[in-house]
Amino acid sequence: MSSIVAQTEPIDNYYEIHEQIGRGQYAVVRRCTQKSTGLQFAAKFVRKRRKGQDCRSEVWHEVEVLSAVNTPYQHTKIVTLHEVFETRNELILILELALGGDLHRHCVALDTDEPASSRSEKEVVFLLRQILEGLRHLHNQNYVHLDIKPNNILLMTEILYPEIRIIDFGLARKIKPGEQICLIVGTPEYVAPEILEFEPVGKPSDIWSIGVVAYVMLTGMSPFAGEDKQETCYNVSLCAMDFPDSHFGSISFTAQDFIAKILQRNPADRPTVEECLNHPWLNTEELVQKSPSRRVRRTPNHHTTANNEDSCKSEHHKRRKKLKQTNRENNSLADNMTL
Repeated sequence: MSSIVAQTEPIDNYYEIHEQIGRGQYAVVRRCTQKSTGLQFAAKFVRKRRKGQDCRSEVWHEVEVLSAVNTPYQHTKIVTLHEVFETRNELILILELALGGDLHRHCVALDTDEPASSRSEKEVVFLLRQILEGLRHLHNQNYVHLDIKPNNILLMTEILYPEIRIIDFGLARKIKPGEQICLIVGTPEYVAPEILEFEPVGKPSDIWSIGVVAYVMLTGMSPFAGEDKQETCYNVSLCAMDFPDSHFGSISFTAQDFIAKILQRNPADRPTVEECLNHPWLNTEELVQKSPSRRVRRTPNHHTTANNEDSCKSEHHKRRKKLKQTNRENNSLADNMTL
C-alpha cells in the first residue's frame, strides 16, 4: 500500500495555481507554485467520476504505482510525486515540473507537415537510453508501464540534450513471475500485437512500444497508423511496417536493425530492456552513415511503395496527420482507464 495520504485541505492554502500546461480526457495539468518555498510543480487534476461511475480506485492506482516504483529511492527517470490533495470531485497529484514539454511535441509539428525539430541519431540515442533506463527500473520491480509513447515522456528542459521523465502510470501493472494478465489497454499506434489479441501482456509489451517510439523519433512518422483506429490496430496485428528509403535513406543501418529486432510479432523474439541498452546503436559515439544497399527490409505492406514518390508523400502526410490527432485526442483502447 502507498504511504502517501491524500490531504483534504484546500490546495489553495499551499499552492498558487497557474496556467494549464496539459490536458487528457479525464485530467487537466496546471503549473503551480508552492507558497512556502516558491518552488514550481505540476498539479494534475483528475476527475474521480467517469461516465457516471466512481473511479477513485483507478485514479488512486497511479499514486500507488508511483509510490511503489520510487521506493526505497527516487529513480531519476521516473517522475516524482510530491503529495496528493483530494476534493469531492478530484484527486490532485503534485508532480515534478518539466519545462521542456513532452516528446511528442518535438517529434511532430502540430500545424505543419514538417518535423517539429530535426533530431539527429545521436540525440535520439541520448533520449532512448534514458527511457530504457527508466523502463529497466520498472521491469526490475516487475512493473510494466503499458503506455510508453512520446506523450508520456517529458523533457525537463529545452536544451539540446535534456533529461527525461516517464509519466502517466495509470495503466501500469505489477506482474509477478509466472503470472499471466490479459488486458486491452494502451494507445493504438504504440500498443503491442499481443494486447490486441487479448494475449498475456508483459515486459515485451513495453519493449514493442520502445521500437515504435524510436521509429517516430527518427522520422516523425507512425509506422502503423491507418485511416482509423481499426486500420491501425490491423496494421499492428500484422506487424505491417517497413523502412521506406524516402524516410530512412539517411538513417544508419544500426538504427534500423535496433527497430527491426524489437518490432517482432512474437513477444519471446523481442530483446529485453538490458539487451536493448546493449545494442550497438545505443553504444556508438559516432554514428556512421551506411550504404543504401544495406537497408533493412521488412515485408512491404499496402501503404508504401518506394518506387512511387506521390504514394510516399501521401502516406507520409497520412501518418503524420495521425500522429497529430494522437496528440489532440485520447486514442486509448480502454478510455475508462486512461487519465
